Amino acid sequence: MTLDKAALVAVDWGTTNLRVAVLDADGVVLDKRSSDKGMGSLAPNEFEPVLLALIDDLLQDGAVLPVICSGMVGARQGWQEAPYAKAPCAASGGASALRVATQDARVDVWILPGVQQDKPADVMRGEETQIAGFLAKFPKFDGVICLPGTHTKWVRISAEEIVSFQTYMTGEMFSLLSGQSVLRHSVGADAMDIAAFHEAVGDAMSRPQAVSSKLFSIRAETLLADLPQETARGRLSGYLLGLELAAARPYWLGMDVALVGDLALCGLYKDALEAQGCPSRIHDVSDLTVAGQWAAYLTIKDKL
Repeated sequence: MTLDKAALVAVDWGTTNLRVAVLDADGVVLDKRSSDKGMGSLAPNEFEPVLLALIDDLLQDGAVLPVICSGMVGARQGWQEAPYAKAPCAASGGASALRVATQDARVDVWILPGVQQDKPADVMRGEETQIAGFLAKFPKFDGVICLPGTHTKWVRISAEEIVSFQTYMTGEMFSLLSGQSVLRHSVGADAMDIAAFHEAVGDAMSRPQAVSSKLFSIRAETLLADLPQETARGRLSGYLLGLELAAARPYWLGMDVALVGDLALCGLYKDALEAQGCPSRIHDVSDLTVAGQWAAYLTIKDKL
C-alpha cells in the first residue's frame, strides 16, 4: 500500500492493545492492523517507534501522513496527556485535539481528548470516540447510549452532545468476584444459566440491599447442594447487572436506549432491560471508533 491511497491512519490505543485502521480520502478503510503493545506496557518515548513499526510501509520521504489517536494513549500515563473536554460537550474531540511532537517528520500525530464531568465526578477516554461514530451515523439520536464493558457507561445524548454520563464498575466487579474472591470456587464455567441470570437481575432490582448476602449464598449452595457452575455464574452476573440497572434507572426509564459494544454482552443488557419494559437496540462497536476518528479528522484537517 502506498501513500497516494492512504489519507489517514486511525489509531485506537488501549491499555492492552493497539488497533490501526488505514483510510483513504473518502474515509473508506483500506487496511487494518493490530499489536499487543498497549499503553500499559509502554514508556512515553516508546509510543512513536511502536506506531512507526506498524505503518512504516505507508510513509514516504517528503510527505506527511495524518494520524488520529484515541483511547488511553492520551491518559496521564500514555504518550502525552490530552486534557479532558468538559461535559456537556460535542462527542467528537477534533476541535480540542492535542498535536504531538514527533521525531519522524513523515507523521502528523493528534490525540483526541477524553470527557470529564465535575458533578458527580466521572471521566471517559475512548468511549467518546465511539459515541462520535454513532452520532455520525445517527445524528438525530436523542436518548441514552449504554456502552457495556469493564466500566460500563450510561451517556445522555441530546442535540449531538454528551449531556451527562455515569460509569458503573460492573464488569470489573464480576471479574474480581469470579476470579479472586471465594466465589471463584463456584463460578468456573464459561457457560451461563440464562434463567438464573434473569431471576437474579429481578431479585437485585427489587431488593438491592440483600445482594451482598445473596452473593455469599452462591458459595454456600455450592457447598451444600452442588449448585452447578453455570447457575452460579448466571446468578453472579445477574445480581451485579441488577444493581447497575437499579442505580441507572434515571438514565434508561422512558428513554430511547442504544447499546454499543460487544454483541454478546449487549445481548444480556438488552434482555435485562426488556424484562423491565425498556426496549433497546444493539449496535456493533467494531466500526464506530473509526467513524468517530474520521469525524474528528474532518474537523481538524484544515490545521494539518
